[in-house]
Amino acid sequence: MDEGKKLQGKVAVITGGTDGIGLATARLFVKEGAFVFITGRRQKELDEAVKAIGNDVCGVQGDVSKLEDLDRLYETVSKVKGRIDIVFANAGVGEFVPFGAVTEEHFDKLFNINVRGTLFTVQKALPVLKDGGSIILNGSVASVKGTAAFGVVRTWTTDLKDRHIRSNVVSPGPSIRHWRVGNLQT
Repeated sequence: MDEGKKLQGKVAVITGGTDGIGLATARLFVKEGAFVFITGRRQKELDEAVKAIGNDVCGVQGDVSKLEDLDRLYETVSKVKGRIDIVFANAGVGEFVPFGAVTEEHFDKLFNINVRGTLFTVQKALPVLKDGGSIILNGSVASVKGTAAFGVVRTWTTDLKDRHIRSNVVSPGPSIRHWRVGNLQT
């Protein structure tokens, strides 16, 4: 056991962990000593990500917009590790559609993944999230560029203060392809 690892012995759940920020975060967390559960909608990409990470990782196929998939994720976490120290709600999708061209189907897809999926990812983690744990949401510059923020994370912080669970949002900006996980602290 390397005492210098910041996340030694921690258990993390990272949704959308098959590429981009989610995969980079999973790699860093494992490097820093955590055991990581990652999710992804497509089994092939999930298997490739697990292989790329190597050790101390478990892939659980699922879509955060489907509550039964989230239930299966947390059942797996409970059986394998019995607890969570860190939840990184990273799964999300963005599509550029002019305002006048937004369809109900487009809206439902984005809302179900980005809002509903994020909320239930965190809510369903609570029974196995350790007191003193950490919730990290991967946000977007969209929350400050023309779209009012609704204060969800601050509300969760208040609701969970007696359990000493922190809630934060990271917002890497528009160049997420080149974003690298830096000094995420939990």
